[in-house]
Amino acid sequence: MSKILLVEDEADLALIVADTLRGQGYEVLTAGNGIDGLDKFKTCGADIVVADVMMPEMDGFTMARAIRKTSPAVPLLFLTAKSTIDDVEKGFEIGANDYLKKPFELRELIVRIKALLRRNSAGRVGDTKFAIGAYVFNVSTQILSFGDKEVELSHFESKILERLAANIGKTVDASELMIAVWQRDDLSNRNSLHGYIHKLRRALRHDPSIAIVNQRGFGYMLTLRDL
Repeated sequence: MSKILLVEDEADLALIVADTLRGQGYEVLTAGNGIDGLDKFKTCGADIVVADVMMPEMDGFTMARAIRKTSPAVPLLFLTAKSTIDDVEKGFEIGANDYLKKPFELRELIVRIKALLRRNSAGRVGDTKFAIGAYVFNVSTQILSFGDKEVELSHFESKILERLAANIGKTVDASELMIAVWQRDDLSNRNSLHGYIHKLRRALRHDPSIAIVNQRGFGYMLTLRDL
């Protein structure tokens, strides 16, 4: 039985979600603010944390930072009424694995929880790794290794690199990348995508055989060339 920590200050919503999840066979711990949520996580642990962003005493972002310091691998799903890409991006940069905008369907929440638990369990059995030239990219830990040097990529960088590395030598449509990362394709995301591609090029710069090519009007391709 997987244990879920639900941190939500809306009492009625928390009750409905907790009852639904228990009906699905999960053990559910609840907390009404970030301080209580952090205390329960430290005391009881959890296989996944589902947390609101805007809460009294300690918000979800602050709580997530504290959790990530001691438990970098526990899945973290944010529930948020905020809809701007900046807020979503901030959550992912802190270490969130997924987010769901309010109002949401309980069925969708359950699907996302199951996917995160399944992914985390698979990661513990054997991490997915890609050999990219002289680099090794560990998808589960978001670590990009070059010899004895390691760089921890952001959530967005990891999502993009995972798609590119799984399709070396093939063009990955820009829209596909944006939907995989942000769940939508719009102008602001296109600008953000270009910025993250630039960061990945810098991260991979120590191996001159590696290139991320902009296929103008289509997308991006990760290539390895003979030198």
